[in-house]
Amino acid sequence: MARVIDKDWRKKEESFREIIKKYPEISPFIITQLDVQRRGVTFTSAALDRVDPSIHQTRPLGERLAPDSLLLRDGTSIVTNFTFATSDGTISGRDPYLVDVVDGKTVLTDNGDIIDEIIYWEKPEYYDKVTSFGNKMGTVIRARPQRFHLDVNHYCHFWDVGGEGCKYCGIGAEGHKYKGASNEHANYDEIREVMQELVKEKGRFTGFILTGGSVLSGKELCDDELEQYIQTMHAIGSVFSAKKFPSQINSTALNVRQLERLYNETGLTSYTTDLEVFDEEVHKWVCPGKARLIPFKEWKKRLYDAVPIFGKGQVNTGIVSGVELAEPNGFKSEAEAIARNLETAEELTSHGVGLKHDVWNVVPNSIFKNQSTPSLDYYVQITKGFYELNLKYGINTEMDDYRKCSMHANINHDRI
Repeated sequence: MARVIDKDWRKKEESFREIIKKYPEISPFIITQLDVQRRGVTFTSAALDRVDPSIHQTRPLGERLAPDSLLLRDGTSIVTNFTFATSDGTISGRDPYLVDVVDGKTVLTDNGDIIDEIIYWEKPEYYDKVTSFGNKMGTVIRARPQRFHLDVNHYCHFWDVGGEGCKYCGIGAEGHKYKGASNEHANYDEIREVMQELVKEKGRFTGFILTGGSVLSGKELCDDELEQYIQTMHAIGSVFSAKKFPSQINSTALNVRQLERLYNETGLTSYTTDLEVFDEEVHKWVCPGKARLIPFKEWKKRLYDAVPIFGKGQVNTGIVSGVELAEPNGFKSEAEAIARNLETAEELTSHGVGLKHDVWNVVPNSIFKNQSTPSLDYYVQITKGFYELNLKYGINTEMDDYRKCSMHANINHDRI
């Protein structure tokens, strides 16, 4: 069920146009990206008529097919295809943006105001080919306009203990259908098969990212997760002659021994593990399972340990920006939350760890399903602050920039 829209929300916040005027140093494309991911997007029938499943990546929207996600004119991706970022109603207590057709152009609109032209993501040529296991190749290795994406594990073990899943996340409720199923983990043989077709793609793709739910089992915590990533990287690397190829893993925080294996035994070039929240006490409340097994200070230490292994500029961490304001135990004001975020962010960057942030959307089946997200101004300040700290400490953002990802607004700012 869609959340109830606060009919007065526009009176309580600075508007999109006011924020653009307030921050002339921030690209309006980035501000657009932030606000659409914050509020969600839906489509008119005319906009859906322009979806061509033979050309575009698509997802179901009722009985129609919607574009998987959107591109702005400058190439900025607006990732709307995740559960937490997709809406045919509202995800934030605010009206979603609307994609419409005006004067023959496909445009993004807000309350009747035309924001900009948009483009639907085009799918790779391998996408609709079928593997010998009977699956479309595009369900095995997904794509963004810039990169390929693999979910190595579809279930998160933090949900095995009641109350220990991250409160903003819906993977526990949605992921239970995967637990113990044949498709809970990646099929390495099927990945090798897809790779034979994937390498024929020309043009825009620049690398791979691997992620998935946390796997806590093994002789040592996360050893089984580590092994899954190593085997998946071997399957991807089966078509490359080079020892290393552009790639990123976003995993649970691994220890030095595990990180060294990951780097030495695979073609991996960059590493991410997300703190999720940049305040220790709020982190304990929002991510109780993570805080119990790999406490906040230890998680940071493991990030710092990764830098000499992968190199400065090849390690970063992120937050689900906005959850630190969740009630009742989050920060009481946006100003207080921004200050703490930037304080921790500076500590991280001073140790050579890069920064990124993901826009929090209220997932309907999450513990935080009735929470409210912060203002657009809040997200612009986080974007600006994180970008400036990466610059201050000389951290190259190439590992996750618009050529590799384009989801993270503070990193996108590097292209301006």
